[in-house]
Amino acid sequence: MQKTVVCPGSFDPVTLGHLDIIRRTASIFDKVIVVVMTNYRKKNLNYFTAEERADFIRRCTVDLPNVTVDFSDGLLADYVKKVGACAIVKGLRAVSDFEDEFQQALTNKSLAPEVETVFITTSSEYMFLSSSAVKQVCELGGDISKFVSPQIREDIVSRIHARVQSEKQHGESK
Repeated sequence: MQKTVVCPGSFDPVTLGHLDIIRRTASIFDKVIVVVMTNYRKKNLNYFTAEERADFIRRCTVDLPNVTVDFSDGLLADYVKKVGACAIVKGLRAVSDFEDEFQQALTNKSLAPEVETVFITTSSEYMFLSSSAVKQVCELGGDISKFVSPQIREDIVSRIHARVQSEKQHGESK
């Protein structure tokens, strides 16, 4: 029996830490569906559309034949049931991530009792890394080469620098 899991996140943008979790998950399970979710707490803070984020992940995982990428703006539990996955895989960077992830896991278990949540701890070199940190470093002109895949780095830099320029122009014209 093929084991399908869902690896959800907002991935705005996908980092090397996310890719580490995806690659390790792909080495354990038969089929991994990476699903770009809408995080309603961050909805107006996203730099990239769900389609763009999904494209970034596809470009970074092209060498992983058992990984597919999708996006959804509904309930994760409903999505997992729809695709017939047996588990949700979540990456944990630090103890501070655990409380929120544990609450989400319990909510999903309540909504989809047949689905398990599996936590994979990030590799130590990525414990500090988040999409927010990537955006902040890039906004301030720093090099994000050590944080994101080379396949998507220029797209991220271009978008973030254009947004910073636009905000400066709009701020100066007020």
